[in-house]
Parts: sequence; structure tokens; C-alpha cells
Amino acid sequence: MIVRMPLRATRLAFIGGGTMAEAMIRGLLERHLVPPSHIEVTGPRRERRGELQKRFGVRALASNVEAAKRAHVVVLSVKPQVMPTVMRELHGKLRPKQLVLSIAAGVPVGVLRRGLAHPAIVRAMPNTPAQVGMGVTAWYATSDVDAERRERARAILGALGEEIQVEHEEEVDMATALSGTGPTYVFLLMEALVDAGVHLGFSRRVAEELVLRTVEGSALFARMSGRHLAELRNMVTSPGGTSAAAIYQLEKGALRTVLSRAVYAAYQRTRELGAAAESKLPPEVRPSTT
Repeated sequence: MIVRMPLRATRLAFIGGGTMAEAMIRGLLERHLVPPSHIEVTGPRRERRGELQKRFGVRALASNVEAAKRAHVVVLSVKPQVMPTVMRELHGKLRPKQLVLSIAAGVPVGVLRRGLAHPAIVRAMPNTPAQVGMGVTAWYATSDVDAERRERARAILGALGEEIQVEHEEEVDMATALSGTGPTYVFLLMEALVDAGVHLGFSRRVAEELVLRTVEGSALFARMSGRHLAELRNMVTSPGGTSAAAIYQLEKGALRTVLSRAVYAAYQRTRELGAAAESKLPPEVRPSTT
């Protein structure tokens, strides 16, 4: 992996030490992008802080303000419901040259800008496969983020897998519904296929192995072939064959419509989370309604 600017001198503060923060820390350390001594992570639970400190050699502490004040990049890795509390803590306490990188679902940059009183913000949406370095992250940067800090954000997010910079913030909401929530759809489909295999007579262990390998191999083949997905589907669908019979039932059950509605429901929920975070901002930093 080629990093356009060195990160070894970069200090990072992870505000929140959950699953995704852990994945980012692991990716950064495994790729030797920063040393453990340059990473601090916060969290309310002493047990979790001790676990992260022991596992990665990073500094773990309870104070968000203390961690943020030493960092070049402040990663907001808390749940959107917790973001109003974090913003109140950090409001007006960040230096102009610091970069804020938020991975909180649904919280727009306008809310972060007002809640933190800080303009240089990158909003990103990684997904679950980031935990094994195979994630994909869509991210958006405000105009106040200069080229140097954009490259810094790109390198950090690249530690999770692939990263895609988008031109419009709404695309991050869209990515939240498609790729951010996407593993949920895939896992549910896999679960249903395993259940179908068990119904046919396979043991659950054999059914799971068949499904896992099928999904893994199909995704890799689709990536390497470079062909349109519809073309790949047609390749394995012989007239009057087993695939044709199966697809007929899936189409009859409106699979495409159900998936489309699911993605749109996730998109709407993403926007609702952002509105909820904004409603909890102090009155003095809320946008004027007049």
C-alpha cells in the first residue's frame, strides 16, 4: 500500500473505543502507519480501556478532552446517540489545524461543525468487513480540509480496506444504507441459504461451509471478471435449468423490490439519526429557523 504522506508523526485520538475504532487501530498498527505510542483511545468503561491498552499498546483514558488536545486527528467513533454529549465536551476546544474524522452514522458535517465549533471535518462510513481489512469506506471532506489533511484521512481510512472519496455529503448517507448496512443484507441472505440447506438435509456445518465458500468465491469472481453482474447471472442460468427455476421463485417473491425498500429504509433512518443529533445541540449553536 502506498501512502502519499507519512503518518508516523501523526497523533490520533479515538473518541470511543468500540468495534470499528478497534478495527481502525488494528489496521493502522498492522500496516505500520503509526506507532502505538501515537494512538490514544477513550471510553467510559475501565475494563474496555484496559483491554485495548493491553491488546495494542495504545494509551487508553477516560477523558475525551485530554485525548483530543494532543492529537493531529480526532476520530469520532461513538454511536450517533452519544455524539451530542461528545460535541458538548469538545465544543471550542479543538485547534484550527486539527482534523476531525467522524464515523458516526447519520451525523452530518453541519451538525458536527456547529457542535464542535470546528470547520475541518471528514465524515466517513466504513462497514463491518473493515474488521478483517476488507471493508469499503465512503468519505466526504469539507472545503476547510486542505490537501495534506485529505491525504492523511485517505491513509487512515485505507487501513480498513478500500476508500472512496465522494463529492457530495448526501452520498455518505447513501453509502450508509448500501455498503455500511450492506453486510446485514448479505448475512441475512447467507443465513437463509444455510437454513434452506438444512431443510434439504445437510448438517448445519456442511450447509454453512457451502454457503460461505459460494458467497466468497462469487464475490471474488465478480471482481476479477470485470463483467456486468447481470451478465454473470445469465452465464450460470441455463434455460429450463436449476438456476432458472430458482430465479423464477425469487422474482415471484419480489426479491428486488424488498431489497430496494430495505436500502431506502436504512437511508431514511440515517437521515433521522442526523436530525436527532441536531435537535440535541445547545440552542445557541442550532441553525436559525427564521
